[in-house]
Amino acid sequence: MKQAVVGPCRNLHFVFKIADRKSTTTFLRNLGMKDLRHEEFTEGCAAACNGPYSGHWSKTMVGYADEDSSFALELTYNYSVKKYDIGNDFNSITICKTDAFKAAKNMGGQLEGEKTCKVISPDGYKFVVTNMDVSGPNPITEIALNVEDLDRSLLYWNGFLGLPIEASTEEHALLRCGVGQTALKLVHLPLGTKIYHGTGYGRIAFSCPGHQLQQLEADVMAAGYTVHTPYVSLDTPGKATVQVVILQDPDGHEICFVGDEGFKDLSKMDPLAASLLDEGILKDKSDEWEAKRLQREAVMSAKGV
Repeated sequence: MKQAVVGPCRNLHFVFKIADRKSTTTFLRNLGMKDLRHEEFTEGCAAACNGPYSGHWSKTMVGYADEDSSFALELTYNYSVKKYDIGNDFNSITICKTDAFKAAKNMGGQLEGEKTCKVISPDGYKFVVTNMDVSGPNPITEIALNVEDLDRSLLYWNGFLGLPIEASTEEHALLRCGVGQTALKLVHLPLGTKIYHGTGYGRIAFSCPGHQLQQLEADVMAAGYTVHTPYVSLDTPGKATVQVVILQDPDGHEICFVGDEGFKDLSKMDPLAASLLDEGILKDKSDEWEAKRLQREAVMSAKGV
């Protein structure tokens, strides 16, 4: 099999769908993360960044440092969605930061030994926080995804996409694009367990030289793998346009490759991010609309309509 032409690449962020924007924001701020940029959209994303939804949604980037030097989380919020079905595709995210460890304990996290605390976000995602600090600006050290067949996954991620394997066992493998970058950990599900993505499935993103994107798409198709979204330009109002190609690995995990040049411009930290997010939460009346809808349905049901 011909290896895809991609690289040098950088692990950028992971996309979480969130239904409780206010609580999730508080949770991540308690862990010490900063609001890096916030954007509101009136229509669904051409690359389904917010999932298969067409209405009003927002995107918030959060992390410990600017996106050019540190891994981030992308929080996508669809105003019309009040709950997502969380599958077994996402495993966990690991943070090495003493202040975050203390915060996780204070939020009722489960201690495992003296140096690890596991805490679940308001939307049901597992965070593993260790009582240690790493050098450099990137304390998010691992993003772990579950897979059905580790050998098959390594054939794709390492053999085809070329991500270097840093360590591996029969149960998991650690791949890392470069020194100081967040590692991708592939975790073998118990034998016979099938991947289930639910409606809360996420997406991992990498940057690479923009001129490689169309060739990457061609290589993926030639190898018989899946292209989720062909080469497309994505516009953000008032900000840079980026080009992306989105793939799916053998387990259906979505992988976004974005042109590095446009992304560097788009991802500049916005000092107004926190206030824009807070303003969006304050103006969001969808909770009230949902409560009224449920009340109407209850009244109609009581009337036998």
